[in-house]
Amino acid sequence: MSGALAAKLFFYFVPMVLSLSFHEWAHAFSAHLLGDDTARGMGRMTVNPLAHIDPLGTLLLPAISIAATGVAFFGWAKPVPINPARFRRTIRVGPGLALSAAAGPAANVALGLLAGLALGLWRRTGAMPPAAGTLLGATMAVNAGLAVFNLVPVPPLDGSRVLAALLPRNAAASYARFAAFSPILLIVLISVPAASGLVFGPAEKLLLVFERLAMACAGGA
Repeated sequence: MSGALAAKLFFYFVPMVLSLSFHEWAHAFSAHLLGDDTARGMGRMTVNPLAHIDPLGTLLLPAISIAATGVAFFGWAKPVPINPARFRRTIRVGPGLALSAAAGPAANVALGLLAGLALGLWRRTGAMPPAAGTLLGATMAVNAGLAVFNLVPVPPLDGSRVLAALLPRNAAASYARFAAFSPILLIVLISVPAASGLVFGPAEKLLLVFERLAMACAGGA
């Protein structure tokens, strides 16, 4: 393995694994706030990557993406179990499921903003090591990609759970049958440039928001 590839694997793979873990923690924590402690009881309300790693989505796919393109925008972890029957009585099932599903992408947006804030403030000090800047920049890129990718309404991505929770019952039942085609659709989304552009375009715009925050915090430097 070349030194350049090893560096790319480190600078993108580490933020990917940690960001996916934070993403799943957000699902578990939001469900906990709604009254469902299923994930907490299974040890999933944690940012420890060992509790969330999916061999394909967390390890293999990001590694292949980094080796092939130098970046990693796509990935997923083991889904956090959510039982809407355990939501508090004041919580309606549909909105509760939508909120718990949206919590993951929202967590990635928050991480991207925090990375941008840290990058800008550290740059302002004039004492930021280049490696730290690279790692924070990769963290912004990874979280921009994860936030947008997971909002795509293709099962089992979070966007599909948000949409299903908001659809009328009859439409939701029809949409559930759409899940049978999700493996094919995910492959197309990841591998076909015309389809993956639906993720890359919005992700690049979100990344620009993170970068502008970093520049503002650095004093425009």
